[in-house]
Amino acid sequence: MNIREELVRHYRWLRQYGYNDSHSGNASARDGDTIWVTPTSACADTLTADELITCGIDGQCGDGASLDAPLHIQVYRRNPQARAVLHSHGAYSVALTLNGEAFAPVDFEGQLYFPKVPVIAIAYEDYLKQSPTRVAEMLAEYPVTIVRGHGVYACGKTLNLAYKWTCSLEQSAKTAFIARQAGTIDSH
Repeated sequence: MNIREELVRHYRWLRQYGYNDSHSGNASARDGDTIWVTPTSACADTLTADELITCGIDGQCGDGASLDAPLHIQVYRRNPQARAVLHSHGAYSVALTLNGEAFAPVDFEGQLYFPKVPVIAIAYEDYLKQSPTRVAEMLAEYPVTIVRGHGVYACGKTLNLAYKWTCSLEQSAKTAFIARQAGTIDSH
């Protein structure tokens, strides 16, 4: 499977398994100096590899690239090991971090993978201007970060690893939510 087909497959999985709705989130994969990005408002259910947009590590992007394409490019610039960036809207991850505080998983897997998940607060009107730098800074140090009220960004050396971080974080957030509801952990 080539990198573009693999990117589409992972983007579909984000929708299929409930991390995104039909037209939310975005994804990219780096191949040398070429970055393949999902188009803006892409439908995960119908997207094909031929619809991906080419961007360059130099910042040049084809027409119709996701509005987050500059963010993806910044992540690759700041983290040369990264080969994939996934953006999702996991409901538990977003809900548990609306307070703006870093998320600390309570489950074993979450603590193993990311004992702390930083949360970035960006005003809606400043998102497109500030998000590329702020998210890229966090993803240079952490495998995942959350933009408060918006969603999760994960990067990895492979699409599979970025997907693993996305899924693991959402599972950890869901576990923490259920544990709080059950009264087995503090709500703070």
